[in-house]
Amino acid sequence: MSNSPLTNAIIIISLLFCATITVGWVGTMQNPAIGENLMKLFEKEVAGQIMGKDSTDIFVKLFFNNLEACLLLFLGGASFGILTIFIMSLNGILIGSIMEIVHKDHSVAFVVAAILPHGIFEIPAFILSGALGILLAQSLIAEWYHGGDTAEEAKRYTRLFAVYVMPLVAIAAFVEAFITPIIIHLVA
Repeated sequence: MSNSPLTNAIIIISLLFCATITVGWVGTMQNPAIGENLMKLFEKEVAGQIMGKDSTDIFVKLFFNNLEACLLLFLGGASFGILTIFIMSLNGILIGSIMEIVHKDHSVAFVVAAILPHGIFEIPAFILSGALGILLAQSLIAEWYHGGDTAEEAKRYTRLFAVYVMPLVAIAAFVEAFITPIIIHLVA
């Protein structure tokens, strides 16, 4: 995975993600109503879909929700990267905004406990998916202008997605469903 184009795409997506987290955080600090609206949207469209009867149910829902997001980040490359960049930016803004809202009512330790245990797996899965989406977009553009075989590149990227992203998503969902709640309870 030390492929230079992949490394460059990871760096670009990581910078975009960090920048949009900052935008969400600062935007919510400046105008809390924006953050509250984003939080309501998140609760309705994401959290409301994930709530379950037990940890196993939550795990399954988290896995499929995050796998869907990662697939959209990756396959968004077929839109010449527009969808990939949009989804990554939206997630960054949402995370930054939610972090600011939660931070107002809770300690930094609580915010870290709520994000870090599963985030160390989930965020790399999102970033790698976005990077693969950028590479797919680059491959399409290169094929359009110079010829080439985007289908072969897409197969290679799909293998990387299956080998790296899917296990990260599964581990993140498991940690988020079974371990993160315990850690949050310890610091709350």
